[in-house]
Amino acid sequence: MKYPHGKEESAEYLRRALPLMSNQNAALHPISYAVWYEYVAGMNATLQHAIDKLLDRRAPLDERDISALFERHIADLDSDAASGIAAGFQKILGEIAHSTGVAVQDADTFGDLLQKLSHDCESRNGVIDLKMLLAGTQVMQTSIATLKTRLETSQLEIDRLHKEVARARDASLVDGLTGLVNRRGFDQKLADCLADTAAPAQTLHQGPCLLMCDIDHFKQINDTYGHLFGDKVIRAVAAVIKENVKGRDIAARYGGEEFVVLLPETSLQGAQALAEQIRHAIEKGRIRRGSSEEAVARVTLSLGVARYQPGEAPATFIERADRALYLSKQNGRNRVTLAAAA
Repeated sequence: MKYPHGKEESAEYLRRALPLMSNQNAALHPISYAVWYEYVAGMNATLQHAIDKLLDRRAPLDERDISALFERHIADLDSDAASGIAAGFQKILGEIAHSTGVAVQDADTFGDLLQKLSHDCESRNGVIDLKMLLAGTQVMQTSIATLKTRLETSQLEIDRLHKEVARARDASLVDGLTGLVNRRGFDQKLADCLADTAAPAQTLHQGPCLLMCDIDHFKQINDTYGHLFGDKVIRAVAAVIKENVKGRDIAARYGGEEFVVLLPETSLQGAQALAEQIRHAIEKGRIRRGSSEEAVARVTLSLGVARYQPGEAPATFIERADRALYLSKQNGRNRVTLAAAA
């Protein structure tokens, strides 16, 4: 489900969204509500950035703005959208085929003209009708120029459609609340990583490492400070994790308050050191409630670290890291535990 918020949380988002909707030059319809709901919920980072840029104009958003925001940042690439993109490609191919057909026809006509002129030249003792040759050449040049223009225009349109497909694909792999890779995207990255590890050229390369991270006492944080603050904690933890990964490392929100970090080129000792670095950064940080100076109880993180074993199934790899995370929880939380070998 795209909107997992409970009744109380969604009611708070409604309260915050309505004034924003009312201040715009757009009707209060479901599409407008979806835009402002996701904006105040903080679940769509690209949408928030786009709206903030529009609001900087200091002019109310109109129907066109709202529609564009919905289509670009909320609407899924469903079967209708996919069909639209496919139809776009088909239209381009049809236009290219038509332009090519016209050019071929003109080329055939020009060929017939040259053959006629050749016969006339023989019958007229080498005299060629230059006016007819020039006219035929101009027709052929126009046809080639038209085809060239059509091909250039079509290439631009194809590039646009490719970017639209890539945008829709990438958006489906990003977590809306944190901007990290989502679970679906992580599963793909892990499969690709393990496929590279299994390649003959990589047999001497040590297996990747995995960190499983979980925010300690997160339910208590939600119950004490509310779900909106809970979301703020999730975003803050995600930001710390993101700041500490680099290169080919992949940080993802695995679900709820749980995160994973895939380290394709890091030793077990290096992964353990990174886990401690992240844990310490979270432990020493403080998150405040809105603009209030009220300090909240510290947020901590428990982590499990596993190194991939050759031939191990992805699910087993994840499970070992998860068991190590469970031991960190069981042994007092706010700690890092190394997974046992498979």
